[in-house]
Amino acid sequence: MLTLWGGKQRSCDRINRRSFLKIGAFGAGLTLADMLRLRAVAGTGAGSSAKAVIMVYLGGGPSHIDTYDLKPDAPSEYRGEFGSIATNVPGVRICELFPRQAAMWDKLAVIRSLIGTPEHSDSMVTTGYPMSVNQTAHHPSIGAVVSRLRSTSETAIPQFVSLPVRNGTLFESPGDYPGYLGLAHRPFTPQGEALQNLVRPGAVDAPRMDERRSLLSSFDSARRDVDDAGVLEGMDAHTTRAFDMIASGAVRRALDLSRESVRVLERYDALNREFFTQGGDKFLLARRLVEAGVGCVTLGFGGYDTHANNFSVLRTKLPVIDRGVANLVQDLYDRGMDQDVVVVMWGEFGRTPRIGDATPDGRGHWPAVMSALIAGGGLKMGQAIGSTTSRAETPNSRPYRVPQVLSTIYHALGIDPARTFPNRNGRPMYLLDDREPVTELL
Repeated sequence: MLTLWGGKQRSCDRINRRSFLKIGAFGAGLTLADMLRLRAVAGTGAGSSAKAVIMVYLGGGPSHIDTYDLKPDAPSEYRGEFGSIATNVPGVRICELFPRQAAMWDKLAVIRSLIGTPEHSDSMVTTGYPMSVNQTAHHPSIGAVVSRLRSTSETAIPQFVSLPVRNGTLFESPGDYPGYLGLAHRPFTPQGEALQNLVRPGAVDAPRMDERRSLLSSFDSARRDVDDAGVLEGMDAHTTRAFDMIASGAVRRALDLSRESVRVLERYDALNREFFTQGGDKFLLARRLVEAGVGCVTLGFGGYDTHANNFSVLRTKLPVIDRGVANLVQDLYDRGMDQDVVVVMWGEFGRTPRIGDATPDGRGHWPAVMSALIAGGGLKMGQAIGSTTSRAETPNSRPYRVPQVLSTIYHALGIDPARTFPNRNGRPMYLLDDREPVTELL
């Protein structure tokens, strides 16, 4: 299936981050059996691992000065409408709309001196390279790397799942760049046709599933008669595996929030329709997916391109993020998963420290600096890393770049960021060129 994404835009450049030709994979055009065949052709992974990453992508560029790097002493045209509150770690203050995170800051960390990229794209934060480079170099996202290293044709659950963000009437799947690793390592996206791939149709009971399997086997047997090389016999195994994955439903169970207790659903506010409308259920889904064995989950939240109505938009969005992040991280600790699952939340850049872009309460693009939230993964928590100038304009100490954060995440996953894979021309390519980690986190 070929898909050319267009339609309504949510970012100011009016160019959809996915407005280029795609070949669908794993719920975007290929069947589940096709995906298993691709993985078998691509080679086996390096075995399973309990390590995982959950990446929360705030598309559009969230305001750093209104979230994790407030400047209460700056002039009013910079500091904005939100006050700061103390966290449970002395000396660290964050936005007043983040009370749950403030109460558990000993389990969180923020990088305040992170340099962004001047483009509306999740390419940098998911691959370590800007879209201007990836249009020709085709570097894979961290999710695709995890899939490549841990997926085989026998893997019972996909290693890369992306929970998409709505962009107008469409859905965008953050970090879905397989790059030179190939289509087999696109994420499973549980939305639309993708979810149907893992769910037995309601009108098809178990006996009818067996009938379909037998019918397919009959067709394959007939085709095998003219296949002296026996290739189709191997394809039968992948088709069988696809049927088994559908029947067992491991991913489907992970996506079924009704399996959670009412107490947990109430804590996540998952019984609140408004919560679902804004996508807050994705945090609970992410936790359930990594528990089920998924190696990388990406969550997309759009609408942070706040040239206009910056404060009214954030008053609505930030409480959802606060509740979701706090519950997710606490769940990871309560389940003893905090050493094995690393969480990162960021966008592509910050916002202009001075208010008044398109409207009196708007903030424009500001790639000079942004903030990133980090949790878990056995990393050092309870800190604010780096600082910016008095008006949050540029890094003042400990400037870091996005690839260094990705390098740190790779280390937490037990993956060497200096590892190489052959690109489409057979040339060995490093996962990251800039591989120095964020030392304060190690």
